[in-house]
Amino acid sequence: MASTVLVVHADDLNPGQMFRDCDECPEMVVIPAGSFDMGSPASVKLGNDNATPVHRVTITKAYALGRTEVTRRQWRAVMGVYPIGRLSCDDCPAENLSWNAAQEFVRRLSAKTGKLYRLPSEAEWEYACRAGAQQEYCGGDDVDSVAWHEGNSSGGAHSVAGKQANAFGLYDMSGNAWEWTADCWNNGYSGAPADGSAWVSGGCSSRVIRGGSWYYKSQYLGSIVRAGSGIDDSGNSDGVRVARTLP
Repeated sequence: MASTVLVVHADDLNPGQMFRDCDECPEMVVIPAGSFDMGSPASVKLGNDNATPVHRVTITKAYALGRTEVTRRQWRAVMGVYPIGRLSCDDCPAENLSWNAAQEFVRRLSAKTGKLYRLPSEAEWEYACRAGAQQEYCGGDDVDSVAWHEGNSSGGAHSVAGKQANAFGLYDMSGNAWEWTADCWNNGYSGAPADGSAWVSGGCSSRVIRGGSWYYKSQYLGSIVRAGSGIDDSGNSDGVRVARTLP
């Protein structure tokens, strides 16, 4: 993975710029403000309508998002222990993570760096996944070029950034590991925030998780696909990609 220079003056960040707040911290990418149409009527073809109605979302302020999912190495640097997963793959995504565990990670990372790390909202996640395009997966229409999934993973996660990045320079937003968001689960977008903020009402004992994983068929890795899981549940391929609020 390419190295980056640590950023000292966060006010100087520009869209697309990469930075780390410490040597062992996740590498972050500055995501520009903008608007997009969230969701798709095509979700009905997948056997549900939980990605409808399509609605316009405007994200008014730039934010930073992890260039990759949090790796096992990065998890250990913050938490002091490795999560369950491939023991020989430090650069594979940290897996078997519950939403509560992911929240504890961002809390400790914030305390370590003095910066506001958090889980992305679902809208921020999908906006970053799409990166200004309308493609089936995060970064393209050819799943094998952008994602590790059941059909090509050989039964486990792979080192991050091994596939093609999307237009924002983000890797593995489709596949490799599921990624928790801050949002409470709601079965569809009726009443969802239009400003990119997290939806913090509804079935809050479950939270939205996005992106699919190495364990799932490619149909579950699409840019519109969403699922909900209990805050204490930790599937074998559940991981996290962190966001950071910018000044």
